Amino acid sequence: MSVMDKIKGMLKGHPEQTSKGVDKAGDFVDDRTQGKYSGHVDTAQDRLKDQFGSGRDENPPRS
Repeated sequence: MSVMDKIKGMLKGHPEQTSKGVDKAGDFVDDRTQGKYSGHVDTAQDRLKDQFGSGRDENPPRS
């Protein structure tokens, strides 16, 4: 079992906490780099949220 599989297992069922953690980590990196890499950080946050299932709504509203 890989490290990512273990992390996914721990975070499964806790999308709100996962999302908050990813946001907090991204804000920390932005703060430490003085926003120099904010575009890259935002992309990484989106990908991590998608990876851990806490990204976009699984059931988006219908138009």
